Amino acid sequence: MERFAVIGAGAWGTALAMVARRAGRSVILQAHEADVAAEINSSHQNPYLPGVTLDPAIEATADLAAAIDGADAAILVAPAQFMRPVTQAMSAARPFKAPVLICAKGIENGSCKLMTEVVAETLPAAPQAVLSGPTFAIEVAREIPSAVTLASDDGKLAEQFIQAIGTPRFRPYRSEDPIGAEVGGAVKNILAIACGIVQGRGMGDNTRAALITRGLAEIVRLGLAKGAQAETLMGLCGIGDLTLTCNALQSRNFSLGVALGQGRPLAEILGERKAVTEGVFSARAVIELAGRLGVDMPICTAVNAIVNHGKDIDRMIESLLARPFTKEL
Repeated sequence: MERFAVIGAGAWGTALAMVARRAGRSVILQAHEADVAAEINSSHQNPYLPGVTLDPAIEATADLAAAIDGADAAILVAPAQFMRPVTQAMSAARPFKAPVLICAKGIENGSCKLMTEVVAETLPAAPQAVLSGPTFAIEVAREIPSAVTLASDDGKLAEQFIQAIGTPRFRPYRSEDPIGAEVGGAVKNILAIACGIVQGRGMGDNTRAALITRGLAEIVRLGLAKGAQAETLMGLCGIGDLTLTCNALQSRNFSLGVALGQGRPLAEILGERKAVTEGVFSARAVIELAGRLGVDMPICTAVNAIVNHGKDIDRMIESLLARPFTKEL
């Protein structure tokens, strides 16, 4: 794994390109927009990650086929709802058999499939692993120490990726539970919106702590129903990512929830953003998947009702508070 194609030049894809380059790898960064690729090549700056100068050795292109040509591995950072068309385009460009590291956090609308399931369908010959954990792109780009879960059914493949991109300041921890890593990464975005809403409503730290803890219970229930291990969700890709995302305005999902809680319309908030707020789009799929699996997820259900069905925030909060008392575990 010497030459990496990083597919997706948003903030996270750009930060991961920098990680791979710092680890000594050759990196080509594929951008959806040609003007973004041109700016990276000319000024070594990316408008999706302002204030950060990229290593001049990182080459950018808008040509997907050119990006993957000759790559020893691909890092897939397209947003979850675009993962299928992107990987289908990769497959159409050439029979792609190199390993892929899936870094998108979400569940596909319609099919309710995890990203590993989508990639297995679209790039069936590509061995795959998942990277997830408590990481803000800007902090990773600035080499602030960070730790992640790198999960694969194939322990040798996971170790290859770890050796290829791991550095003293970007520390991957190996896991054999990609399902747990994916469920944790997808659901925490929805819970971050919930925590942002209570922040915007001025409900206090007690309420946010309760939401995080009971939200973790929802993550674990869904994870177990999909075949994950509960222990995985007590780690970096579960409680670690959840804690980070639910407590900082750097989080796109948390900040969106704050704005909703303050009374701003969802369409207006989304209209001001260049980057995708994954929790809004994954909420519908998570709730549909939970219904198929018979999993109770009341907090995620409330968020989905607010962002996808226009339900009144205060009424949804009261409906949660009116639920019957029950055992904690």
